[in-house]
Amino acid sequence: MNKQIALHPDEDTFDLSEEYVSGPSTSEELARTLRALWSTFYRNRLLIAAIVAGTMLAGLGVTMLMTPKYKATASIQIDQQSTNVLGDNSQQALQQADSWQDADRFLQTQVDVLQSRALALSVMQDLNLGASDDFVRQMGEKPADKPEGALSLADTKQEQIFKLLSDELKVDLPRNSRVVDISFTSPDPRLAARIANAFAADFMMFSMKRKFGSSAYARNFLEGQLNDTRTKLEASERALLDYARGANLLDVSGGIAAGTDSSTGSATPRSLTTSNLVELNDAYAQAQALRVQAQQHWQQAQASSPMQLQEVLTNPAIMQLSQLKAQAQAAYQQDLQRHKPDYPQMQQAAAHIAELDRQINSMANSIRSSIKGQYLTALKQEQALGGQVNGLKSSTQNEQGRSVEYNILKRAVDTNRTMYDSLLQRYAEVSAQAGVAANNISQVDTAEAPAKPVSPRPLINLVLAGLLGLVGAAGFVLLRDKFDDSIRTPEDVPTKLGLTFLNATPLLEESITPQEALGDPRSALSEAYAALRASIELGHKGGAPRTLSVTSTRQSEGKSTTAFAIARNFARIGKTVVLIDGDLRKPSLHRLADAHNNKGFSSLLAGIASLEETLQRTDIPTLSLIAAGPLPPNPAELLSGPRLAELIAQLAQRFDIVVIDAPPVLGLADTVLIGSATEATLFVVEANGSHHGHAKAAVRRLTANGITMIGALLSKYDARKIGYGYGYGYNYTYSYSYGDDADTTKPKRKWPWNRA
Repeated sequence: MNKQIALHPDEDTFDLSEEYVSGPSTSEELARTLRALWSTFYRNRLLIAAIVAGTMLAGLGVTMLMTPKYKATASIQIDQQSTNVLGDNSQQALQQADSWQDADRFLQTQVDVLQSRALALSVMQDLNLGASDDFVRQMGEKPADKPEGALSLADTKQEQIFKLLSDELKVDLPRNSRVVDISFTSPDPRLAARIANAFAADFMMFSMKRKFGSSAYARNFLEGQLNDTRTKLEASERALLDYARGANLLDVSGGIAAGTDSSTGSATPRSLTTSNLVELNDAYAQAQALRVQAQQHWQQAQASSPMQLQEVLTNPAIMQLSQLKAQAQAAYQQDLQRHKPDYPQMQQAAAHIAELDRQINSMANSIRSSIKGQYLTALKQEQALGGQVNGLKSSTQNEQGRSVEYNILKRAVDTNRTMYDSLLQRYAEVSAQAGVAANNISQVDTAEAPAKPVSPRPLINLVLAGLLGLVGAAGFVLLRDKFDDSIRTPEDVPTKLGLTFLNATPLLEESITPQEALGDPRSALSEAYAALRASIELGHKGGAPRTLSVTSTRQSEGKSTTAFAIARNFARIGKTVVLIDGDLRKPSLHRLADAHNNKGFSSLLAGIASLEETLQRTDIPTLSLIAAGPLPPNPAELLSGPRLAELIAQLAQRFDIVVIDAPPVLGLADTVLIGSATEATLFVVEANGSHHGHAKAAVRRLTANGITMIGALLSKYDARKIGYGYGYGYNYTYSYSYGDDADTTKPKRKWPWNRA
């Protein structure tokens, strides 16, 4: 994986984050989130499998304890018929009923009737379900006890039976179909079939009763309304005729075409005065339109020159004169080349051109005058018709005053006649259809006792239990991972510890020791520590720090091997390096370098040995080792003296780099004392090994004491183990693990950093 090295001039360290300075892109964030989710699920795959298996077993147990239920289904066909007794004619009503919106509404209404309380009570009475508690027991329920309130025991039983019928009844109306399925579910298959058939039969009977009841009521109602309406119609016609004779109103329309009262919208008779006023008013409106058109035309003619009028430009005579004028002007211009303007022939030609201009202007003015004349004529006609209309208005208004009462009586006659005709037609239709209409509901299938139960369904229940367990397991794992502060991936180092991620070292197989892996320059472990050395050089201002301490949260995280590998890598590039075992409680570097531990770091701090006596050579000429030496009774007290800083300063003058393997942080003061005496500290954290905030607490403790943290190393990292499926920056071919203390003399020894 490529790394981005960002330099901060105002700080002492470099930022070796894996994203560019501008931040990760959306696709990178998405890929990282998906990898994190996959890693979380992969690590907890056994837990997820256990939860899913548990829920499936629980679902299977619940399924086995459930009572089998059987569902019987009866089907009926519902055909739509017109039942609008007081609506339009039958053909129009049938066309309206055939529209899909009305059909859907009608079928849904029938479904609601099937599920109504009235039909359920009818079924209960027909089957005599309330006579005993057998039905309630067959449905797997306990009979109702005597109530303490106002309801009687019979009412309580009725409500219990109605609830059972309503809960287990299912009415299914398929889309684009008129066949309705009536299903009932019961532990007894024969009871389920009996109740489903009872609902179908009672619904058909219920529909017939409603139809005959509505027809009889309609006939009685229409018969009474017809008698009353006939009497009202006769009385209104006599009143209208008497008033017309008394007011001397003559209707010249002959009953064919009537006017319309603008105030009431009703039809009125048209008299001679009204007819003349209407005709003159129409003529007056046309005269007004002609006058307005002529006036606009004359205003346009006044506002423009006569020669610019459309009538002038398109006049044939003017066009001919204009052509002659153009020819004369052209000849005049040619003659000017030979004669002067005062030449008699030239004067004659100029006079001819002027005469043509006069004729053209005269004709244009005549056309303009004709436009004005048209306007004046239209104005006079309008004024004449307006006077006649005003004369007839007063006569018409007097006549309209007398026709108000006539209109009222006329509307009453029309209303009574329309109502009478409509009622008479509906009465005839109802009388003809009463008792002969067929039921629009018919039986299609009769319910039979089912042979197989519909519930429980073991396979579906197992699938649902598995899905529920999978969702619950995923939620539990994600919640558990949210509160888990383990450092598992390189991305966790900056987010959870706040440290710069420098590199990761792979997890080796059991058969491969760190010595063997470090001995192979091409191994993944060697490559990882070589990259770590480069990161350390770039992670501190001015190059690699002269004095560097290596620590971890707890023992067995790989800090001793890391310190040893860092020292070896710097020594191999020509640096003079001294490696100090600063763990005065559980030293291990002398075993790594195959050296003695007679004298060492504790001897130097106590002043009982010189530097030359404690320095030991290694297989690399530029690498020296100072073992821990004899274990002191109180290492913290020994490190607290001024001798530690003086010793590190003396070594920094003699060697290019001083690497100290410090003890773990938690519970000890040694690391804080050693880190305070060095320029920088490298923090080693084991992948998937630090829990409960220990690593965070260790980092906070170091930074709180002013120790410069150069970054963190993620050890024992196995991407495939956590579900990433690739090595972090390398194609790892080895993996390693950590065991207890081992004998270093054995060929396949385990690395002793477990005790570090």
